[in-house]
Amino acid sequence: MTATVKYDEIEVGYEIPAIGYDVRRLNLVMYAGASGDFNQIHWNERFAKAVGLPDVIAHGMYTMAQGGRFVTDWVGDPGAVVDFGVRFSSMVVVPDDDEGATITISGVVEQKLPDKRVVVALTARAGDTRVLSKARAVVQLA
Repeated sequence: MTATVKYDEIEVGYEIPAIGYDVRRLNLVMYAGASGDFNQIHWNERFAKAVGLPDVIAHGMYTMAQGGRFVTDWVGDPGAVVDFGVRFSSMVVVPDDDEGATITISGVVEQKLPDKRVVVALTARAGDTRVLSKARAVVQLA
């Protein structure tokens, strides 16, 4: 698969529209199985509250993965992401109800680099809280 976003059609300041990714407790249990991270703060409400958390929280790497998903969906090719990094700035609290939580991610092309690469700055929020900071992806465009 090749990137479907064209370098010549993108300018600095180009905004990638926000997408909301729903997070339910089931997603966290599935992620725990895939990642091997069975820390109880990610699935056991009683344990999470006992250690001082407001409720069960999403894995940090699960949250980061949603940022990666956002970029790869935009560019159309997972192999086009040549660098990706974030800092975790807050938790995604996932209540045990019909709504869970939503991680909303948007992006903006921050810089055009040589060789048809761009730097995409991401914003990730759960409600009004920013959950990732310094989130950047370098993407190879067509």
